[in-house]
Amino acid sequence: MMDFDTIAAIATALGEASVGVVRISGPLAGNITAKIVQTPSGRDVSLTSQRQVLYGQIVHPKSGQQIDEGLVLWMPGPKSYTAEDVVELQVHGGVQLVGAVLEAALAAGARMAEPGEFTKRAFLNGRIDLSQAEAVIDLIRAKTAFAGRLALQQVQGRFRDEVRSIRKALIHLQAHVEVTIDYPEHDVEDVACRQVMETGAQLVGRIDALRESAEMGRILREGVATAIVGKPNVGKSSLLNAILHSDRAIVTDIPGTTRDVLEEYVNVHGIPLKLVDTAGIRETEDVVEKIGVDKSRQTIRDAELALVVLDGSLAPTDEDVEIVASTGDVRRIFVVNKVDKGLHPACEDWLREWDAAGVVHISAKEHMNLTALEDKIAETVRTNLLTERDSTYMTNARQKHLLDLAKTDLLAAMNAASAGATLDLIAVALQSGYEQLGFVIGEETGEDLLDEIFSQFCLGK
Repeated sequence: MMDFDTIAAIATALGEASVGVVRISGPLAGNITAKIVQTPSGRDVSLTSQRQVLYGQIVHPKSGQQIDEGLVLWMPGPKSYTAEDVVELQVHGGVQLVGAVLEAALAAGARMAEPGEFTKRAFLNGRIDLSQAEAVIDLIRAKTAFAGRLALQQVQGRFRDEVRSIRKALIHLQAHVEVTIDYPEHDVEDVACRQVMETGAQLVGRIDALRESAEMGRILREGVATAIVGKPNVGKSSLLNAILHSDRAIVTDIPGTTRDVLEEYVNVHGIPLKLVDTAGIRETEDVVEKIGVDKSRQTIRDAELALVVLDGSLAPTDEDVEIVASTGDVRRIFVVNKVDKGLHPACEDWLREWDAAGVVHISAKEHMNLTALEDKIAETVRTNLLTERDSTYMTNARQKHLLDLAKTDLLAAMNAASAGATLDLIAVALQSGYEQLGFVIGEETGEDLLDEIFSQFCLGK
């Protein structure tokens, strides 16, 4: 365990609450606790070598004035979050009270923690690796239970274990090549090259499986980009409001009311969606509305899913045909709105051209059949974009970039082996791939990278 000073921070969100937590970690955690916590009878608390939960009065170390009362959770290292001695003071959750308790801890000898410093210490002390530390951010920011469940898998080390396994196989392969270089009489160079190609292909496949999971990780963090598109006055904003269960968008009978894109996040059956309500697409001379229409077309190009809204009570128009054509390259669901007014025969005939499984009839105004639409959205996303699996998913772009580099190094080693290059050249490529995998989980890293990663955390984590 590394030698650090003692840090303290508020570990709960600021605001009125029943409980607020001040966390202290470091070699002086117990000493600081003894200075600021007293038993109800006024005696100093007595901390043992075992975990304890005590009740006490929080006092200022210099004035002796009582600040609050609460619970003291004593967790001596290494069996704590940071692997250091840790104290958590659970007090009443008022902003002033929690701040006063933190100030007392600082006056007793603690230093104010930097953002993410508790988790950074957990990494530096070897309790978690870098991929687990990054997964803590995903767990905190998870928008759905599904996202939280997968982030928790990574906090528990599933991604790390797979990377370590690949890295171990790679170093064994490199060792075989090195032995052949140093002791050629014990092995045949052609055999070593063949093993590089065969084992390398297996490892590339495993790396590809991890890389492909990056898209699911991004979706879980950012949500599925879902564009609500259609011509003016078909009910796009009404649909947005209905899904959100709130009046987020302005709804009128005047075509062109929505002149800009509106973004909202919603949880649909455990899947995070980034809903984008677009301006109605039509030809217009209005300068402001035209800008909104141009943004709508760009939103369609960027979308991963399009809800193509049609007015089922009217016959299709050229604008409807154009919008349907513009979404041809996007996964889409046809949302036939206003069916409470009856379905127009021409619209019904036109819809027969499309896969019936991709058409949902609703009334956003009357909240008819919205559950069926949400079911269809969840089915479409799970089938085409998400795969909940028992293995791993990648947390972020940094990890994907490093895996890309590791794959490149492996392919270089395999190509060199296939071309009959020297074993020295193959060994260098294998070593580079091994190092890139080490950067993924933090077994090889630099201080600048750590500062960048942990600066994303909130204070107290």
